[in-house]
Amino acid sequence: MNHRPLLLACLALLTACHGASTDTPPAAPATGDAPRACTDAALGLAIAVPPDMTLRHDFQRTYLDAAAWQAFAGRHGQGRPLAALVLKGSDRITAAELRISASGDADAVAHCDDTPASAEPGSIASQALGGVTFQRFRAGDAAMGHYLQVEGYRALRGDRCVAIDLLVYGTRPELYTPPRTPPFSQARAWQALHAALAGLRWSR
Repeated sequence: MNHRPLLLACLALLTACHGASTDTPPAAPATGDAPRACTDAALGLAIAVPPDMTLRHDFQRTYLDAAAWQAFAGRHGQGRPLAALVLKGSDRITAAELRISASGDADAVAHCDDTPASAEPGSIASQALGGVTFQRFRAGDAAMGHYLQVEGYRALRGDRCVAIDLLVYGTRPELYTPPRTPPFSQARAWQALHAALAGLRWSR
């Protein structure tokens, strides 16, 4: 049996997740029998990829956040995507994904636990994820028929700011003729995102 295609897929995934350079371009989507987890040795982070999600390494799919390195990044620093777990079936009407990114930029680190102006006041709180304490918030945005809902987490790990964003986004189905049917409900989207977040682990 020829194992070369599987070996190449594994090497591509490991390179994308473990790459040390902040200038490394996004890797291609994980395919086939690639490992169902993504790790970053520098952060000591690992997250399982649930069967109902697809692993990506870019943030190019949303309208309102302009593929920023973290949701509501504003003007504070630059970072890079580490992983995006996209719920299968996601389309332009309703999509859901869990994003993980990091930045060693001095400005991003200094403002790591800032919350966006649009954050819901009652949602801002500390929350432990796998034993690491994050600043949590919920916020949203809407324009031109598009919407974005975010549950964000921010924490310093060593000299880097780590951002974890749970996003549900899309367009209003009633804008289409006839109205479009979402691939899944928002309740289902949030359920899947929180289940995926529970698979986050830290090795140190």
